[in-house]
Amino acid sequence: MMHAKCWIIVAFIVLMVSGCGQQSIISEDSSVERLNSGNDYEIEFWHTYSDEETRILEDILIPAFEREHPQLHVVPVRQSNDPELKYTLISKASANRAPDVVRMDIAWIPEFSQSGLLLPLSDYGDFDDVIKLLQSNTGSAGYYEGSYYSLPVNMNTKAAIFNKALLAKAGLSEPPSTFQEVIELARKHRYMIGLGGMESWLSLPYIYALGGRITNDSYTRATGYLNGEATVKAVEELYSLYEDRLIDQSVINGGGDNWEGVKSGNILVTDEGPWFYSVLQGEELKRAVSSTIAVPFPPTYGPSSILGGEDLVILNGSKNPNQSWEFMKWMVSKEAQVAMSQTGIIPTNLEAKEIKVKGESFIHPFAEALDHTFLRTPVKNWSRIDEVYTAYMSKIFQGELSVKHGLTEAAAKIDQLLEQ
Repeated sequence: MMHAKCWIIVAFIVLMVSGCGQQSIISEDSSVERLNSGNDYEIEFWHTYSDEETRILEDILIPAFEREHPQLHVVPVRQSNDPELKYTLISKASANRAPDVVRMDIAWIPEFSQSGLLLPLSDYGDFDDVIKLLQSNTGSAGYYEGSYYSLPVNMNTKAAIFNKALLAKAGLSEPPSTFQEVIELARKHRYMIGLGGMESWLSLPYIYALGGRITNDSYTRATGYLNGEATVKAVEELYSLYEDRLIDQSVINGGGDNWEGVKSGNILVTDEGPWFYSVLQGEELKRAVSSTIAVPFPPTYGPSSILGGEDLVILNGSKNPNQSWEFMKWMVSKEAQVAMSQTGIIPTNLEAKEIKVKGESFIHPFAEALDHTFLRTPVKNWSRIDEVYTAYMSKIFQGELSVKHGLTEAAAKIDQLLEQ
């Protein structure tokens, strides 16, 4: 005869077996609730929005999306925008344990897509209908071998921001039309050029505006381009300004306060994004607008404004990719993009971008510059290429190598990275 305690154990096992026919044992309460509901899905969204951007995301955008899609629930997870985040995402995607949707710096996307860590978005039947509503030049960072792996959600670039008083002192009401003329003006009047650093994001707009390039148009070779005649001449111009103390000596260590210098000091021009103005309010904003003139970097030799921004991606390991795609489409819709543009972000949605430009007078030169942008080399090894570029530019400005020698060595190392 079976002991009473044994009957209790048998009954418990029967209940467990009958309950395991449709789901496994799960420790997370949210996952259990999702499975039990039958129709509800949870979308984990990692982002690096600022405080105000996060407020709009959580208080306006996500609630509006969930009202339209009551079966979908977005869980936002704010992250720090640093290299550690990139390596964490690589690790999670490699192990198929990634969040569903990530808002990612466009400079990271080639590394992820070319490493097989992203799901192709162009496989969705309505992808073409979605992408045609967005700024066309922002999608190229996510293109690889016939597929698109990212959806541009916001974009930015940097304009050349001039000190209006210094221009007037030199007898000008508008900035010169070429950057060579800007340099000549600086030399004549001993005005400073506000180059902020050696990194590609900081220095390449000046080099491109002077005719230089880092690689060929197909991003397969640096030799002959980074160390080509035009780039060597451009870097020699900048180094000569540095030697003449018309570029701050701290540039090799991160630069000085170019913002304040161009608004009220002796800096003729610096480079910055729309946040130069959008982070200011009241009288401070009025002073910045009245004391400066922002214009696109002169496209004398082709695109010379550097393209930045963030795209949305679905990483390997997404639990709900189809539902994630619905959320991504909402984030690039006119309604969502107009709401987020209140923070100073420039939308990728063309209708929302037009509304933003009309509503903010200081945005116009940045929107114009976005039509003449270049991408930081969209290849898997871009991060390492940028490290090589920055290291050799620093050696050149520290006087350790000549411009020609330094750029030639850098180009050879970059060629090796492009081949991998």
